[in-house]
Amino acid sequence: MQWIKKHKHLIIICLVFFVLYSLISLVNHYNFRTFALDLGAYTNALHDYLHFKWNDSSVFKEIEENLLADHFDIYLILFSPLTILFKTYTLLIIQIISVLFGGIGIYKLFNFNTSRNNIALYSTIYFYLFFGVFSSIAFDYHSNVIAASIVPWLFYYIQKQKIFYSSLCIFFIIIGKENMSFWLTFILIGLAIEYRKNKFIRNYLIIASLFSCISFISITHLIMPFIANNGKYPHFQYSVLGNSMSEAFLNLITHPINSFQTIFINHNNSDLGNFVKLETHLILLTSGLFFLIKKPHYIIMLIPIYFQKFFHNNIAMWGIGGQYNIEFAPIFAIGIFKVIQDLPSIKIQKKLSILALILVCAATIRTMDNTVIFTDKSRIRFYKKGHYNKDYNVKNVHKQLQKIPNNAIVSTQSPFLPHLALRDNIYQFPIIKDADFIIFSNLENSYPLTSNEFESLTNLLKNNPKWKIIYAKEITVLQKK
Repeated sequence: MQWIKKHKHLIIICLVFFVLYSLISLVNHYNFRTFALDLGAYTNALHDYLHFKWNDSSVFKEIEENLLADHFDIYLILFSPLTILFKTYTLLIIQIISVLFGGIGIYKLFNFNTSRNNIALYSTIYFYLFFGVFSSIAFDYHSNVIAASIVPWLFYYIQKQKIFYSSLCIFFIIIGKENMSFWLTFILIGLAIEYRKNKFIRNYLIIASLFSCISFISITHLIMPFIANNGKYPHFQYSVLGNSMSEAFLNLITHPINSFQTIFINHNNSDLGNFVKLETHLILLTSGLFFLIKKPHYIIMLIPIYFQKFFHNNIAMWGIGGQYNIEFAPIFAIGIFKVIQDLPSIKIQKKLSILALILVCAATIRTMDNTVIFTDKSRIRFYKKGHYNKDYNVKNVHKQLQKIPNNAIVSTQSPFLPHLALRDNIYQFPIIKDADFIIFSNLENSYPLTSNEFESLTNLLKNNPKWKIIYAKEITVLQKK
């Protein structure tokens, strides 16, 4: 009871954001705004791991391949038993709790003494308000959110000089996703600079950064290619820098001016790519990036995030939506309030803390209100009626989906797949293979087909004598005869 009384403000803040995040994420799932990629595929992996099987990526691939060849994500194995309790909501609930857990890590990091309690609360609220957190919560599930939420605890345990727990944090960040070890390498270098006067901690961090770098190279160049069907790492999509990571590194070193320019320009001349990077830079500046000039080693921690975002072939990576900005959140929250904390005047600390909260809130509102690149605002605008409604009877669709036998093989359109993913075999339509049921709706996006392709294929299936229509209203359900 005494602990609750002492930290009542933190508890209230966590409860408020738990409700907000749930209103976004869980409502999205109920209203079919989660998709085969990635929640459906990952939920199906949970089912396989729970039954001691490797996942074969058949949700979204015609030719089976171990899911770890696509992303080296060990979290799913660890989380799989929770599906017994939380069913298809498992990963979304874990994601929400992880973000709250990350905020508590920031609180503990700054909660040195009673005079610093306000800084601890301000920094925690900042983290929870960060635009990258809201965007991630609004778009399915991604394990880099979990890894990013462990980062504050790494800072905390390094500060406490708890090597064992620091090493556990490093381990759990590395196993979250293959690119997390790349980011972690730079975090540890930045921390080594911060603790350069502490010989023991500095040397530990240097060794840990080397270990993280070796882990990244080993996972992306040895383990994942060994698992993959084609013997290659699948996610090097940085053609502006070359055809491999070694070519990219050489390009960055030998052409630094061109590389710097690429961070700001539409480098692949996409029709929709103009001003996307500019918007992201402005949002980051609004969120308080300028504070970090006082602690440039925190900017070092962001180098791989800038690289992964702005050199990528896909313009969606450049923008402020989705899960592509979550890694900024812990570094900004910690770095900005470290700068504020070092100021001698408590009054100035308070004013700048409030300013940081106002700025990050403005940046987040911008992501909800208007963006250069298209984002589905109905996913994130929890304060709008449209977030809680669809153009069809959602309750009735759930009722129909519940009629599908648990042992049936299903081919289904992307928004319905996460709700049916806890089974041995399920495919994202138009993959059909040996499916017993096919489920689709003209009221949902036709991805990955064009609207004409979707209409043509669904009409053929409805008229195919091998299939019978057992329901046709909000969705169409076909059963193999």
